[in-house]
Amino acid sequence: MSSHRSLTPDVEHGSHSLGRRRSSPSPTPNNDKLIPRLDAVDHHLNRHGGGDNDKKTRVASTVDSMAAMRANRRPSPRALYGWLHHQSGYIFLLVVFLVFLRAGLHAAAPPPSLLSSSSSSSSSSSRLKSWLSPASTSDTHPIPSLMSAASARFRAKLARQSPSLAAAAAEYTRRYARPPPAGFDLWYAFAVKHNFVMIDEFDSVVSDLQPFWNLTGAEVRERAALVGSLPSVDLVRVRGGKAETVRGGEGLNWVDSEVSARANGFKAMLGKFVAQLPDMDFPINAKAEGRVVVPWEHQAYPNITSPSFDPATFRPDWAGQGSVWDAWRRTCAPSAPARRLYSSVSANAMGAGASRDRLAEAWFWMQGRLRKQGGAGGEKAQSHPGVGSGAEFSFVQETGAGEVDFCASPGAHYTQGHFFSDWRTLPVLVPIFSPARAAGFGDIRVPSHYYYGGTRRYTYAWDPINLEQRAVDAMEVPWEKKKDVVWWRGASTGGGSSPSGFGRGYQRHRFLRISSIGLVPGTMADAQRMTPVTFAVPPRVEEVVSGPGDTVPVPLSLLNADVMDAAFVKSVVPVGKEHRFGDSTELGVAWGYKYLLDLDGMGYSGRFMAFLASDSVPVKATVYDEFFSGWIEPWVHYIPLSATYSEIYNIVSYFSGPSPAALRAAGLPAAPRGAASASGYRGAGVKLAAGMLPDEEDDEFDEDDELLGESGAGLGDGDGEDLEAAIGSSDPRLGPPQQQMFVRSAEQEEGDRRLRRIARAGKQWKQTMGRTIDMEVYVYRLAIEYARLWADDREAMSYKP
Repeated sequence: MSSHRSLTPDVEHGSHSLGRRRSSPSPTPNNDKLIPRLDAVDHHLNRHGGGDNDKKTRVASTVDSMAAMRANRRPSPRALYGWLHHQSGYIFLLVVFLVFLRAGLHAAAPPPSLLSSSSSSSSSSSRLKSWLSPASTSDTHPIPSLMSAASARFRAKLARQSPSLAAAAAEYTRRYARPPPAGFDLWYAFAVKHNFVMIDEFDSVVSDLQPFWNLTGAEVRERAALVGSLPSVDLVRVRGGKAETVRGGEGLNWVDSEVSARANGFKAMLGKFVAQLPDMDFPINAKAEGRVVVPWEHQAYPNITSPSFDPATFRPDWAGQGSVWDAWRRTCAPSAPARRLYSSVSANAMGAGASRDRLAEAWFWMQGRLRKQGGAGGEKAQSHPGVGSGAEFSFVQETGAGEVDFCASPGAHYTQGHFFSDWRTLPVLVPIFSPARAAGFGDIRVPSHYYYGGTRRYTYAWDPINLEQRAVDAMEVPWEKKKDVVWWRGASTGGGSSPSGFGRGYQRHRFLRISSIGLVPGTMADAQRMTPVTFAVPPRVEEVVSGPGDTVPVPLSLLNADVMDAAFVKSVVPVGKEHRFGDSTELGVAWGYKYLLDLDGMGYSGRFMAFLASDSVPVKATVYDEFFSGWIEPWVHYIPLSATYSEIYNIVSYFSGPSPAALRAAGLPAAPRGAASASGYRGAGVKLAAGMLPDEEDDEFDEDDELLGESGAGLGDGDGEDLEAAIGSSDPRLGPPQQQMFVRSAEQEEGDRRLRRIARAGKQWKQTMGRTIDMEVYVYRLAIEYARLWADDREAMSYKP
């Protein structure tokens, strides 16, 4: 160490040349790291001789040289910057690639519920394998929990209804922060007299009328008169306690093909209480489609904006100038993707020249993935990878106007025909009463005249001779003899042609293309298209034990032959050869099937009430809310179906067990085609027609046991045991009895019991809450609410106990 100390001053104050080197801009080395090396040099010089001064000079020179060499190996900041600048193009491409790779991995990542949570250190390969696996170990099916939760919600709703006038008035004030309208006591007496159940459930009326509170009574009257003078809108006028209909659009060089059917139906609903109503006008929409589309700015700032609308130049159809979608997307907030659109996808890209709607399918696939992570209202959607995964095994809690957010996903509008309606919308807040309401529209809901009246095409058990409704339809079929098949018939409507060329994306066309695969020659290109089906493996007769759950890909061409009987009966919007056509049938033919599909037409579906009244189960897919939406409960009274339709096969598989095609795909023996298995499949059994068939008026061209104890209202406590005696067993639709190859497993028996429970609950709901008198109670409540808005002094038109 002494040599180091004596050396240091000499190194620091050495020769002139050494001093020049140290004053150079080269980095100063860390001398501490050089000490071991100096020791080695010092030792070498001592052994080989040399003077003190020489030795010190050589040591200093050696140290300086080593430090300079070390410094020269470090690149200068300027050199590093130059290299980065020279390689900047490659670096940019690498960054872009990594960003897109990360975004793609994030978008494609499976929901957390589909990943293994047994170990936090599981590898990505094992997680990917568990995601892609078609089946896993859990044996819990989501449908029972959906049914239980729905039943609990419906029970709670029934239990909280007000038992007295005072309680109903207090509940009204609590919900809506204002007193009930004048005449509330008379309405309540009318409702109680007719055993009305849902005393407090009129949120739909209040929400539909809420925007009109921003207008004065005079403005409401003025706008009602304005819209009532337009073609395709009729008036129901109340004067002196009497109602009359006034045809709209007279003198405007427009002849409407529809003769006030909806206005006459609404007038009939007022009959029992019209004498108690003040004078007012009800503008009634003559069409099935929604008409009022108010831009977002006019909704957000109603007092500082004035809509531009000239009734003198109004034409009820678009006539090639504009479309519903262009008007509707302005109801979205300015920041919404639908408002930021510049142009649309062409018809050829979406469907007019394509064999499949790949854009729509991709969008719905993504929606299905997102739905599994979180359902409406913050509730988790039911998805269980143990018995299935993917959109085909995601079951919606409800269906209606909130099913799809078209503002956030504007590409989805190609899949719903009401955005292509030929009838012009009104860009101003006006009171128009319509049978249904989709998201973004401002129409006021009223019961459909199809529900209220009686016709052979829309009414269950209608007697066209005596003009009355019987208790049981003459074509009804006992439950045990109904086919485990999905039935649908209708015209190829679903939308208009403004603009034209997008019909393939409409809701009816999409379902028919899926359900027709393998049943018509035009679908041969999709003959090998598969869908995953989950089911409980049925035991063999000699092995009466329940098998484990299984998920297998099944060809749609074979699956459709087992479980689908859907067909167009009339061509309205042009269709291709890949859509199945069948003969027109009576409504009663549907009662031979357990699953009755209910799809929107030009607007809402007019057959839903008839389906509920039958002993079969409605399976409903819709983007509309109707007057009864707050009174009925999905999974209790009917089965909701998503806009993708992708889960339809797994719905049937759960309730009715695996079809023969699913069993064969799983490598299990199945009953021969046409024979009855214990799961009840008998095939579609309907002769296909070649090409177009005789025209028929479009059916919608306008468009647990006793769960409640004593009342059991709307929850299916009837048994229907007299049905078979009334009908007999000679119906040709049932086919000859066949020897069964399988016995039902416990899961299949439970599924069939649950399905029948929904059928009974739907029928009972129709008999207790979907009666024509219930529709009158709804219209009565709507009328007194509307009368208060019509008045100049709204406080005077409030109820005072």
